[in-house]
Amino acid sequence: MDPFAAVPHRLADFLRPHLDDIAAEVAREVQLQVPEYARPADDAYVRTIRAGVRQALALFVDRIADTGRAGGHVVHTYQAIGRGEVGEGRGLEVLQAALRLGGRAAWRRMMKAAEELELNSSEVAALADAGFTHMHEIMQAATEGHTEAQLRSTGELQRRRMRLLDLLFADPPASPEAVAELARAAAWPLPQRVAVIAVGGTEQQQGDELLLPTAVLADMTARPARLVIPDPDLPGSSRAHALASALRGRPAAVGPTVPLSQTADSLRLAARALSLMRRGVLPGEGVLRCADHLTTLILHADEPLVRALSHRALAPLAGIPAPQRDRLAETLLAWLQCESSVNSTALRLHIHPQTVRYRMRQLEKLFGESLQDSETRFELELALRANSAFASESARPLLTGEQKPGSTLSRH
Repeated sequence: MDPFAAVPHRLADFLRPHLDDIAAEVAREVQLQVPEYARPADDAYVRTIRAGVRQALALFVDRIADTGRAGGHVVHTYQAIGRGEVGEGRGLEVLQAALRLGGRAAWRRMMKAAEELELNSSEVAALADAGFTHMHEIMQAATEGHTEAQLRSTGELQRRRMRLLDLLFADPPASPEAVAELARAAAWPLPQRVAVIAVGGTEQQQGDELLLPTAVLADMTARPARLVIPDPDLPGSSRAHALASALRGRPAAVGPTVPLSQTADSLRLAARALSLMRRGVLPGEGVLRCADHLTTLILHADEPLVRALSHRALAPLAGIPAPQRDRLAETLLAWLQCESSVNSTALRLHIHPQTVRYRMRQLEKLFGESLQDSETRFELELALRANSAFASESARPLLTGEQKPGSTLSRH
């Protein structure tokens, strides 16, 4: 049985002239109680809310006046309203709260009208049944429309964000205007600076969904997977270390914080660091910050070039047997780092100062006066650091016996 059939038609005639006033009262109640709808200074927005409320009331009154009228109008209307709420950026729970609150406010006016018309108890019961039916249909239709639009919006939003990622990593960089336009379409507020996280793991892991903040742009299908963190150094932002739990144990490297136009540079360093983590050059677990390992990253930026420099700079050590050569190289590096202080070198290496002096005399015979040259000292420290880094992994160390013994170090 149609629940509207038992509602007196005179109620529709009584309510119709007052729909604007009732709609304004209900709209005010919603705006006061639901912050997401509070824009008192925006006249156009207030009129839109009132129009939506009035439409719900008008549909209700029409169904009382015409008991044969189907509820299809309610469904179509509120499906559209639900879809519109997604466009406004409001969630389903906010929409449902507003509908429930608006329904209660409207019901109070219905009860007042029932009193004025002196409806009997059975007529009031019928009005309540019709009101609940109407409200249920509104809630269901709005939920369906919102859910449908959310699904479509999520897919389209994700596609736009993927295109935005491609634009941010473009080489040469895309124009700021193009980035800004696509960022607006992808609902991504433009940050001043960003950092990129390169994420490792198995292919199965990389395809998994991660619970990431909405401000983070993510492409887990790339190799390596990548995350763009907006303004990572600002208070309250999605800081890189806060993402460690979200990455669920995957190895990851955080590139340096750079201007938006240099996003690709941050990715490049993060990807290089991740590669070095896999090789054992850098710590292979957890989230690693490139800013803490810049020297290692520089040394591995162009490994053939570093090898060429090291072979030339360390040529005097090439003819020394391996165990002794390693001790001399270790001592020379510590001595350079300690600014030629024998005692500091001994403390660093945990050996006697006399041992340091003995080894340095051997090194002075091999390198001659070049050990006092600032440019040579810089090259030597660079080469020895690189040798130490290469020796820590499975890569072929720089110091081998392949070089000609007795070579002298020449300046370029």
